[in-house]
Amino acid sequence: SRYRLLHQYLLHSTKISCHFKMSSVSTLAFTCTPFFSAFKLPLSSSLSSSSSFSTPFSLPNPSSRRLSSTLSSIPITSSLSTPQSPTKHQLGSPIPNASVNSIHSHFKLLRSEYISEISSIANIWIHTKTNTELLSICNNDENKVFGTVLRTPPSNSYGVPHILEHSVLCGSRKYPVKEPFVELMKSSLNTFLNAFTYPDKTCYPVASCNLQDFYNLVDVYLDAVFFPRLSPDVLAQEGHHLELESVESELRYKGVVFNEMKGAFSDPERVLASLSQQLLFPDITYGVESGGDPKVIPQLTWKEFSEFHSKYYHPSNARLYFYGDDDELKRLQKADEFLQEFEQRDVSDSCVGLQQKFESPKMVSFPYPVSKDERDVRLEKKKQCMATVNWMMDEIVSMKDEELVALSILDHVMTSNSGSPLYKALIDSEFGEEVIGGGLEMDLRQMVYSIGLKGMDENSAEKLERLVLDTLKRLSEDGFSKEVIMSSLNTIEFRLRENNTGSFPRGLALMLRSMTTWLHDSDPLSPLKYENALENVKIRLNSGENVLGELIRKYFLENSHRVVVELKPDVEMEMREEMREKQELKNIRERLSKNELESIVNETQRLKQKQSIPDREDDLKKIPRLLKSDLDTKIKTMERLEDWIGQENQVKLFMHPQLTNGIVYVDVLFDTKNVSLDQIGYVSLLTSILSEVGTTKRDFVELQQMIGRDTGGIRSGFLISQKVDGEFGNGEVVSAVTLRGKCVKEKVSDLIKIVEEIVMEIDLSKKERMKQLVIEERASAESSLIPSGHSYAASLIKSQYRKSDVISEYAGGVEYIRFLKDLCENFDEKWDEICVNLNAVKKTCIQQKGLVVNVTAMPNDLDMIRCEMQSFLKGIPECGDGFVMDSEKGLIVPSKNHGHVALVIPAQINYVGKGGNLMDLGFKPNGGSYLASKLLGTSYLWDTVRVKGGAYGGFCRLDMRSGTFMYLSYRDPNVKYTLDAYDGSGAYLKSDEITQDAIEKSVIGAIGDMDSYQLPDAKGYASMLRGVTGETDELRQKRRDEILGATKKDLVELGDALNEMKVNASVVVVASEDALNKAQAEGLEFERRTVM
Repeated sequence: SRYRLLHQYLLHSTKISCHFKMSSVSTLAFTCTPFFSAFKLPLSSSLSSSSSFSTPFSLPNPSSRRLSSTLSSIPITSSLSTPQSPTKHQLGSPIPNASVNSIHSHFKLLRSEYISEISSIANIWIHTKTNTELLSICNNDENKVFGTVLRTPPSNSYGVPHILEHSVLCGSRKYPVKEPFVELMKSSLNTFLNAFTYPDKTCYPVASCNLQDFYNLVDVYLDAVFFPRLSPDVLAQEGHHLELESVESELRYKGVVFNEMKGAFSDPERVLASLSQQLLFPDITYGVESGGDPKVIPQLTWKEFSEFHSKYYHPSNARLYFYGDDDELKRLQKADEFLQEFEQRDVSDSCVGLQQKFESPKMVSFPYPVSKDERDVRLEKKKQCMATVNWMMDEIVSMKDEELVALSILDHVMTSNSGSPLYKALIDSEFGEEVIGGGLEMDLRQMVYSIGLKGMDENSAEKLERLVLDTLKRLSEDGFSKEVIMSSLNTIEFRLRENNTGSFPRGLALMLRSMTTWLHDSDPLSPLKYENALENVKIRLNSGENVLGELIRKYFLENSHRVVVELKPDVEMEMREEMREKQELKNIRERLSKNELESIVNETQRLKQKQSIPDREDDLKKIPRLLKSDLDTKIKTMERLEDWIGQENQVKLFMHPQLTNGIVYVDVLFDTKNVSLDQIGYVSLLTSILSEVGTTKRDFVELQQMIGRDTGGIRSGFLISQKVDGEFGNGEVVSAVTLRGKCVKEKVSDLIKIVEEIVMEIDLSKKERMKQLVIEERASAESSLIPSGHSYAASLIKSQYRKSDVISEYAGGVEYIRFLKDLCENFDEKWDEICVNLNAVKKTCIQQKGLVVNVTAMPNDLDMIRCEMQSFLKGIPECGDGFVMDSEKGLIVPSKNHGHVALVIPAQINYVGKGGNLMDLGFKPNGGSYLASKLLGTSYLWDTVRVKGGAYGGFCRLDMRSGTFMYLSYRDPNVKYTLDAYDGSGAYLKSDEITQDAIEKSVIGAIGDMDSYQLPDAKGYASMLRGVTGETDELRQKRRDEILGATKKDLVELGDALNEMKVNASVVVVASEDALNKAQAEGLEFERRTVM
């Protein structure tokens, strides 16, 4: 699951509320989007590629920041050159000889341009009947992308655009089934399948490398957007409704989006970002919550809901987008099929207005909920406030490209890492524990900038504002060092030229980038081009012009449109909100007659009954799909060269020849198997701070500048897995400290020298710097608990069964939070102990014994890189001399605590987990078992936990290597109901309800998971992981054959195993006290634990 990092990928850019429709196995809402701006491309760490994920958006070590990618740089004069004009066969299939004003399939060509930065021909078309604009990008990328984007500006916080985003995918004219979206998840090879709502637009993108599959997806999505089967029942299910089981029972609000947004409003940082935006734009659409405020979502009526769709979901208000190597004429023909039924309409009322600038800055405070235990623990320090300083800037379409580039550089220079001057000033002030705020945001019509701190004393907002302004004033006057500017310039240029979006489709990243201008009736191609603007800015900076200082003066110091937003902890707020909702429902009940109450009971039962009725087979067959015969029966393989190098040839070297455009990717893995369990927390902490503390040769600021100047980025992590053991699922633990770097081939020597300096010369003696980092790590870990509760529940469950998962829990689960909490609260007293342990861990791990090196590069560069690695190893000791694992407290033993555990959090929603190990019960999972678990997630769990139960997500995971099986829910209003639903899984798999056709659909989706799209660096890393864990191509082929040959027998066998597992399964719930009290009243008992 380590390459499924969309959750983290988005959470590390927390600025604009963006709500995603997720699959049954991956359900989450995000605060995100700045990386879609012109110069904030997606991080290069891998990212989930579709909605039919095999895992939810969660991290193996949920608190870990170090798994995020550090995108960085190359020298401006490097060999990573600007792409040259490709030959015709490299540009996909544009319409031959199409000229401006020519018409094809009722589309007129407005403009055609070759864009060297993305090696593509970009054609802008307009539909002659509806005035719909279509951007067609033609190139050689097999990962084809389509998107429909509509301007959907809300006028209130009822959440109508967000609920519509969910609802249009609940059946359409051509595809009259309950969930075409889910049917596509089951039976598609998609590389992306989702939808998301922004403050001013709603996007419906799909992607696939298979041509037939791609146009199947396009067809379903176009029909869903323009011809959905909306009804009051769909609004009730996806938005809100009153639920009443009997006249005497408790009246409740239910609805998928209602509960999703309850979860969103339980995350303080997300709330702070939302409030900051709303206060910056009080007079326009950005001043309301597009996702919906749970307090007012129940006020949304069917009339307003249906009218919003009629008004905004019209082709004249849509922008269509195609990207990839498919035939351009077919693109136009497919779009025209759906547009022909419409006439042009005036859609000027969908335009986003402009916010008038404030005459003077503002400062506002709000409460946010904390638990009583959390408040008591940290009462003395009072470090629970958070605040951001926020500016509104100019309209993005009114600014020159050169100024936008310069602002992006300024943003990176000031806050891109802990050594950046504004970031460093905030941390050095000790006003707070962690820097928050998203920096520069280009996705709204008027740009914004946000920066702040969390973990502050009460009434520190004014001090924060003064510190930020004083620092900006100093930077505007004194300027930035040449080293800082060069590092940031190289970082941005490398990021743009590499264009590494992980498994997130490149075409989708470009679509979202183009929308920063296109949505506001400006040039969609401008954000895709950067060469001239970047070169001009570099010339100005090299001449000594104070470019960045002038930008600070103009957009910050002389900009009165500033808002400081502070959140203060309130131990009573959660209870007040619960009482408010209960009182509101009580008032509703008191106004209703008995007959009206009975009517709600009947409606509740009718809706549930309707949700339970399966779709007609004839209707299901209308969903276009691939057949099993369309699938490749053979696994995808890649060339992997293996060798032994170093002293006594004890270092394993993997080399992967790939077409990388001259970039070299190097991964170094230091074995940690000799570290005892009681020291795992120190290993995890060490991987977080490797490049953050500096070395004996230079401080951390200089180190980070050197990384930015000479490499393409270096990031550290903690790899934890286990070797393949098909018999018992209890293979040898594989764990390693990892350093992953990239550079151009001319800089390989520099990259290797920096890695060597980091691991051999790291300076762990700087007490104050170390204290800062430990505090930041704790704050980051604790803030991830509420939005990622399902990850923590999963970690606790898994740790009861396998050694590798015990290590994962101590490295990034609740145990890691407790470890950090203890270090923070006793740092001064434990300083000597901390130093000793960190240095001992380092000495234990940094050695050639057990070391693995992985290289992915151009074929002709591998010999040179091998020689460089031999030189690198001369500086690495042959054997470590740290800990020897011989103490009882260091033994790694799963707890086997098959009980009910609850982690108490201040939130309005819950995360419910249940699991066990099937191999311990004698069950041997195979490819058919994996398919059965996938089918279970996209059918029974989706229907029971999400559709009927109202949770934002319900899913399951089967770990094929260990045999651990888990059920998990996300943003769930229930506890007991969900656990009961889990227990019905076995019976469902054994029932006659599942047809052979349903099994064959799931085969296609499962093969799609196996063949997920990867860029060269990800391919090389995945191949290396298979090598170190013993996952052979023969085993992979065996699993594929088992999936392709799966039958009802496989479902029945998994059903039997799940029925046996449920008796003694482990249960972990992350929930509020109120939810746990209700569960207790329903007969459930939990061992309640507080974490923070």
